[in-house]
Amino acid sequence: MRHMAGIVSYGSYVPYRRLKRAAISQVLGIPAGKGEKAVASFDEDSVSMAVEALRDALKSRPKGNVEALFFATTTPPYAEKLAAAIVGAATRLPSEIRAADLTGSVRAGLSGILQAADAVAGGASQAAVAIADSRLAAPEGKIEQQSGDGAAAFVLGNEGVIAEIVGSSSLTREYLDTWRGPGEQFAHQWEERFALTQTLSPLLGEAIKNVLTRAKVQPGDLARVVLDASNPRAAEEILRGLKIDPAKAADTFALTVGQTGAAHAGLMLTSVLPAAKPGDLILVATVADGADAILFRVTPAAATFKPVRSTGRLVESKGDVAYGTYLKWREILPTEPPRRPDPDRPAGPPMLRSEKWKFGFIGSRCTACGTPQLPPQRVCVHCRAFDKMEPYEFADRNARIATYAIDRLAYSLNPPTINVVIDFEGGGRFLCEMTDCEPDKVAIGDEVEMTFRRLFTAGGVRNYFWKARPKR
Repeated sequence: MRHMAGIVSYGSYVPYRRLKRAAISQVLGIPAGKGEKAVASFDEDSVSMAVEALRDALKSRPKGNVEALFFATTTPPYAEKLAAAIVGAATRLPSEIRAADLTGSVRAGLSGILQAADAVAGGASQAAVAIADSRLAAPEGKIEQQSGDGAAAFVLGNEGVIAEIVGSSSLTREYLDTWRGPGEQFAHQWEERFALTQTLSPLLGEAIKNVLTRAKVQPGDLARVVLDASNPRAAEEILRGLKIDPAKAADTFALTVGQTGAAHAGLMLTSVLPAAKPGDLILVATVADGADAILFRVTPAAATFKPVRSTGRLVESKGDVAYGTYLKWREILPTEPPRRPDPDRPAGPPMLRSEKWKFGFIGSRCTACGTPQLPPQRVCVHCRAFDKMEPYEFADRNARIATYAIDRLAYSLNPPTINVVIDFEGGGRFLCEMTDCEPDKVAIGDEVEMTFRRLFTAGGVRNYFWKARPKR
């Protein structure tokens, strides 16, 4: 059934590691915050997390061609280079695609959804938006306590829609609340009472009232409400002002994940969609440098849609990290580097030649004997046939550990490095690094899956490739 432009599939990603706020207090001697926050690992950034979320969204989408890709973040890996191109390569999207990075404000997440909807309305079969953030915050600051890392991704179209866009409203106003200058590690915030009373609550309330008025919807008609603001009091004031039952408000993940920047409204939306019923109206709004509000209506197609991984499952799948380790991973705390030569900067020509392998993890399969192999080969390792190969995708195949070794001297921000030999279901053996695990818990026979990560950064170039991790 054809609907207005809307969401046809979605995915989310919450990093495996958690930092307890009490651990921050123990080191810095400041009042302890409640709960914990999700922390991107030493080999993760906004691009790798966006890839994880978008991979899941693409797996469950209906048939169609993704013709536009928007990557939204306030923490791009490059100041000048299209990060969306990396996301597209790693998720094996076609090169014949429009792509753009949206950055500069945490409002970029909903802006990406709206731009994807505009692309579909303009004739694109499908448009994808991947949203991720891994924001740095100064130790002892409020942002450090509140923030967390995560990602969400959506594929929009007008066929197989599970949540159609009924209406939207946008406001843009210049004011000083949160900012970060070129080359600065940490963002700054103005005094919170000014932002709350003069900008956050008024703008968020106005955008919401506008979209409800245009759609001729009463606040009481809303089934769920997703409100994202840097100060949670702004969302509370809106709920009271519109007389919306607080039980309809989506979980803000304040105690389990933290505020995930540009990805936060999207991440909250992915948590409410699985339980939504056909006909439910869901309001999503965020405020930063203005405000965006989108009203969705859930369609009958939602009853049969299941995400590859639920947000709740990702929140529950976790392991702790020490505060000192976190500071080391973010290079906030200077530490002695590994006593090994610095890695060489990745070179452009070989990266281009091996793009499908390096970013898409596409190997080969012999058409003569059917043997899968990786890296891709010209001569079959089994029957020795020459140039009888076809592309073979490994990124979404599960594997098991055949053997492993622990290297305590390798160049890494998180020693020791665990090297594993893995056997893929259906054939194919590969040697790679293992991540998101405890060295003493790795065992032969463990089931693993592949994840897109950053190996190292050298000469300003981030070297991305694939690692294995315990199945989540």
